[in-house]
Amino acid sequence: MEDMILFGESLNVISNIIGKEFKEADPAKRNPVPIQEEVVRQKELGMDYIDINLGPAKKFGTELMPWVVNVVQEAVPGMPLLLDSSNIDAIEAGLKVCKPADAPHIINSIMARPERYEKMVPLAVEYEADFVALMWGPDGLPRDENERAALAVELLYFANEAGIANERIWVDGIVTPVNIQQQQLMSLLNFQMMLEDMAPGSKSTCGLSNISNGPPEHLRGILNQTYMTMLWKYGMKAVIADPLDKQQTSIAKGKRDDITSLIWGLMDGNDPGAAGLDKELLDYYKTYKVIMGETLYSDSWLDIERKKSENNEKKIIKNQRSKRKA
Repeated sequence: MEDMILFGESLNVISNIIGKEFKEADPAKRNPVPIQEEVVRQKELGMDYIDINLGPAKKFGTELMPWVVNVVQEAVPGMPLLLDSSNIDAIEAGLKVCKPADAPHIINSIMARPERYEKMVPLAVEYEADFVALMWGPDGLPRDENERAALAVELLYFANEAGIANERIWVDGIVTPVNIQQQQLMSLLNFQMMLEDMAPGSKSTCGLSNISNGPPEHLRGILNQTYMTMLWKYGMKAVIADPLDKQQTSIAKGKRDDITSLIWGLMDGNDPGAAGLDKELLDYYKTYKVIMGETLYSDSWLDIERKKSENNEKKIIKNQRSKRKA
C-alpha cells in the first residue's frame, strides 16, 4: 500500500498566521514572514501539499489569494498547493500566479451543485489544475453512500465531458463528527469502497479533522488517526492533515505498521481482543469500536477502558500471587 498524501491544513483564515494579513487591505503592510515560516515548517513535518484556505474571502479575496500564493511559492518552491475559498474569483486569481510544481495544483473544492461546478470546472481546464469534487449537493450533505454515488457520477461526468480525466479528480465524500453523525462515518466508508468501480482512476481525500470536531482536544488525535487508517484501507489517497500531529504523519507514511495492522485486521474481522494489547494499541482498538458504533460514544471512553484494563491486570497479578502462595 502506498503512503498517504498529506495536505497541510494549518494555513487558513481562522489561524492567526494568515488571519491578520486577511484583514489588511494594503499589500505593503502585510507581513509574509509568519506565513513563510509556517509553510517551511509544514514541509519539514512531512506535508506533501499546502492548503491555502481563505474561507469566504468576500473582502480583498482577489488581492489576497495571489499574494499568499506568491508568498508561499517563494518559501517552498515546487511544492503543490490547494486553493480553497468559496469566492470563485479569488480561486482564479490564485491560479493565475501558480507556478509549475512537483504535482498539479488543486482547486479545493468544487461542490456537486450545478451553479458551482458549471463555473469552476472550466477553471480547472484552463489552468490545468486538479480539483476536489466535494459531495455536497443541492440538498446539502448526502443521506447515505448511494446519494454520494449519484452526486459523484453527476459531477465527474460533467468534468469528463469538459476534458478532465478521473485521474485529476479527488473525490471528497465528507467526514462528519463522530459524536453527532456516527452513521455517516459508516456511509463514507461504504462510499469509499464503491469509488474505484464507479470512477476508475479517480483519487480521494477528505477533511479528516471533521470527525473529531466537538470531542475534547485530547481525543482529537486518536480519532483522526484511527479513521484515517480505516479510510486508507479502502483506498483513500490523501487527507487534509494537522501538520503538528506527528503520530498521524508516522502512520500515514508507513512507520507504524503495528497500528495499521491492528486496525486493518479488525476491519477484516480479526479481533485479537483487548486483553493482550498494550496501552497504546488498546486505545486504537477502543477508538475503532467507537467509530464503528460497537461501543457507545462518550468523552471518557478511553479512560473507562484504561481503568477496566488496569483492573484486569490487577486481578491477574492477584491470582498469580494467590497461586504461588498455594
